[in-house]
Amino acid sequence: MRGNLATDWGTEWKPLLWVVAVFVGAYWLPIGSPRFDGAVVEALALTKWYAQEHVLLCLVPAFFIAGAISVFLNQQAVLRYLGPGAPKVLAYGVASVSGTILAVCSCTVLPLFAGIYATGAGLGPATAFLYSGPAINVLAIVLTASVLGLSLGVARAVGAIVFAVVIGLLMHFLFRRDEAARVAAQEIPEDEDEAGRSLGQTIIYFGLMVGILVFANWGRPEADVGLWFTIYSSRWIVTALLAGGLGLVLVAWFGLSWFRLGVVAFPTIALAIFLPDSPVPAFVAATVGLSFITSTSEGELGDWFAASWGFAKQILPLLLIGILVAGLLLGRPGQEGLIPSEWIAGALGGNSFAANMFASVAGAFMYFATLTEVPILQGLLGSGMGSGPALALLLAGPALSLPSILVIRSVIGTRKTVTFILLVAVMATITGLIYGGIV
Repeated sequence: MRGNLATDWGTEWKPLLWVVAVFVGAYWLPIGSPRFDGAVVEALALTKWYAQEHVLLCLVPAFFIAGAISVFLNQQAVLRYLGPGAPKVLAYGVASVSGTILAVCSCTVLPLFAGIYATGAGLGPATAFLYSGPAINVLAIVLTASVLGLSLGVARAVGAIVFAVVIGLLMHFLFRRDEAARVAAQEIPEDEDEAGRSLGQTIIYFGLMVGILVFANWGRPEADVGLWFTIYSSRWIVTALLAGGLGLVLVAWFGLSWFRLGVVAFPTIALAIFLPDSPVPAFVAATVGLSFITSTSEGELGDWFAASWGFAKQILPLLLIGILVAGLLLGRPGQEGLIPSEWIAGALGGNSFAANMFASVAGAFMYFATLTEVPILQGLLGSGMGSGPALALLLAGPALSLPSILVIRSVIGTRKTVTFILLVAVMATITGLIYGGIV
């Protein structure tokens, strides 16, 4: 018995340490401390805000797009344009400018990244897409130029495109042996579309879903005039038209019956008519209806829901845990977490290596919703932040966050994730130093 007990302790000491650590943490929990209590409130408030603003309108459409990529997109086409053997100019050119279409944050791009990577995209193009999706955002770059200055806006745009290509190429080079083994293990399908859909039909289908994602999340510009505000004012009309087009496509090309489409369309249209100033209920009805008709369908539509649900199960829990931790440590913009904001502002002054490195690392772990990095940086610049660290934060922050890091690790593993983070942080630091020295 004693020998067995000794053997058991050899394998049970790690769980014991976790139990002791949790007990000690609970025993000495600093409840009553204003900073701790405020940080807990901030963590819950940030999670609530994320659930209200991003899960329904951003993540759910992204999950459906990711599921569609893995089910409907011809794998041969993915390998041709984004695979390890694809022409480098084509693969990295497509991946590095994708953010001009997708106005998404570092978390919303994750299902799309997981989808193309699972379908056969090479690590290099996939990570280039992962970086560029939230970084090369036309609205964010225009807002940066108008609020923070033209030079910073141009530097952000050029730096983000260059970063996407260089990081993708370096990831491919550093893990080329892993990629070779992954390619060898892949089953390359015949170059044919089993469902008989043309390339044009596939483009329309994905274009409608991407359009829904983009317009449903179109941010309000500062000025109440101009093209951007016009698009913002009509975004829900455009979203409704795109959703209607998607319904017709599912009937015409995917075998969905008119009756099942009507089951989804009727309550959605009714809510849109009776609640014209509250579009979210109609959006929820459409999402729930689409989930129902796909989950209860056979064949491709059923596979679509299963793949989308698989991505949701993999990504959403890690994201919410990451959001809680980020809120606890850093709070919401303008609010306090466990880490005092004056520490961050004080460490970002000047253009030293330390200031740029701190900006890059802090930006890599902070969570920025789309476009929120600009007013945050405006406040930091007003508090004495240097121009170099500002650019470093702009290049590292929107592309990464603690929640996204947890998910990326689950997709590509720890080594590749750590390498990706280090590449972003180091390149942002060097770029910030150069820009700060010039400006």
